[in-house]
Amino acid sequence: MRGLDVWETGAAYERYMGRWSRLVAARFTEWLGRPEGLRWLDVGCGTGALSATVTDRCRPRALLGVDLSEPFVRTARAQVPGGGFAVADATALPVPDGAYDVAVSGLALNFLPAPATGATELARAVRPGDGLAAAYVWDYAETPGFLRRFWDAVATVDPASAVALDEGRRFPLCRPERLHSLWTDAGLTDVTTAPIDVPTVFTGFADLWDPFLAGQGPAPAYVTSLTPGDRDRVRTAYAESVPLERDGSITLTARAWAVRGRRPAG
Repeated sequence: MRGLDVWETGAAYERYMGRWSRLVAARFTEWLGRPEGLRWLDVGCGTGALSATVTDRCRPRALLGVDLSEPFVRTARAQVPGGGFAVADATALPVPDGAYDVAVSGLALNFLPAPATGATELARAVRPGDGLAAAYVWDYAETPGFLRRFWDAVATVDPASAVALDEGRRFPLCRPERLHSLWTDAGLTDVTTAPIDVPTVFTGFADLWDPFLAGQGPAPAYVTSLTPGDRDRVRTAYAESVPLERDGSITLTARAWAVRGRRPAG
């Protein structure tokens, strides 16, 4: 089987997850409520969904996005011409202490080998006093969105893989109480968590299924590792699990959990 967390092609990721992460990013920045003209750091920027939203909605004085995936950084540069981007490790940020007003991370914390170190680095990057560190991650475990339904379908035909690979099991961090603890342990204060729900509307089952065939991310990497016969069985089980509208479209909801906190003075 290929590695679980494959992040190689920006265009493939955009179709699989980017279109939904942009919806979450818009609501996340609204929840943060930051004024214009601030210095922003986007950690684990991926293809630039959150960076683009910050640029459009928050009018930053400066913006730096960092990600370990060079192909994703190239995509982000193309999508956000006014931003600065660099290939860098989220657990060892190449930025001075207190250099930013806001440090954010979208849909990336749970993929870090050391999320606690990533949270500490976000806290370090913002200025003492009122610097804000914030992040959001998908709710893989409970909300019956397209990923939860996918792994539940896999469990009916390949239960061993479902137990081993299900993102709801792999990422216990993606719960509000765990995020709250992560932020307080990083030394942040006034810590708040909130759910962010967005609609995920697919024109038909092909619009839902085809992005899984590109191998970008844990679930697609699993799909592309299967034999054609096993892939067809997973596809059939998945198709039977999702609700179809009269026109063949599929309307589901994705939930992200968001967390924010301030770096104390001194």
